[in-house]
Amino acid sequence: MKLKNQQKGSLLAFIAVFLITPDSLFIRLSNIDTWGLVFYRGAIPFVTVLLGMLLIYRMTFFKLLFSMGYPGVIYIGTFSITNITFVISIQNTNVANTLVMIAMAPMISAVLGALFLKENPDKKTWITIFVTFLAAVYIFYDSIQSGNFFGDIFGIITATGLAIGAIVVRSAKDRNLVPSAVIGKLFVAIFAVFFVENLELIETDIFIVPLMCILCVAIPFVLVTIAPRFITAAEVNLFFLLETILGPIWVWLIIKEQPSLETIQGGLVIIVAIAIHSYMSLKKNIN
Repeated sequence: MKLKNQQKGSLLAFIAVFLITPDSLFIRLSNIDTWGLVFYRGAIPFVTVLLGMLLIYRMTFFKLLFSMGYPGVIYIGTFSITNITFVISIQNTNVANTLVMIAMAPMISAVLGALFLKENPDKKTWITIFVTFLAAVYIFYDSIQSGNFFGDIFGIITATGLAIGAIVVRSAKDRNLVPSAVIGKLFVAIFAVFFVENLELIETDIFIVPLMCILCVAIPFVLVTIAPRFITAAEVNLFFLLETILGPIWVWLIIKEQPSLETIQGGLVIIVAIAIHSYMSLKKNIN
């Protein structure tokens, strides 16, 4: 049976997001220090995805790489930064807090689009932005009391980086920026080398770290890059809400890390608001 474009995109997005959901759990289970983990999350996916890209594009890959221009350079920067800040956030706050902050990326992207691309968000988008902002402030206030504020800040930096990346992609629709993400992974590994104290993988890390880097980082990266060719951004955003929901559940089931009541309440508001917004956008596009 031949799949339609809609089915292809939905299937790719679902598989990608489902593979990403245990990522936070693997970070929690790893014993290696922060910068060692950042190094491997850059180096292993870089090698894996680069080999895949060379097999697909062959020498055209390098032609694409050198034709990206300044959007590619900016994307390399934002992609590198978000890869680093995500790990720092996970290791300094509850997993649920980080994922809830990241879920706000589409709304931050809408604000940045209005400022820099002269895009005019509709009324429902501004309402969603306002609601998610209030929910985030509510979670931040709880984090100040519980000592998780530092990790939450890096979570919102990650969301902002993802939003800027989305703006760059939209502003350079005629260019293939996939190679810049590959180079971004290399930059992550190079940057981490200056801070890492020990790269030795011991005990369970020998299995957890490579598994995480390939299963939760490299493969989803490729699938998420392909999915938007077949479905809209609104649909992709809906699928990514699965990570916000399932990520904390994996962590709770395995290591019993339970988010605060405020995070659950604020997170539900953000998830529901973005889900409704994405559904309404999708419905509008279909009609």
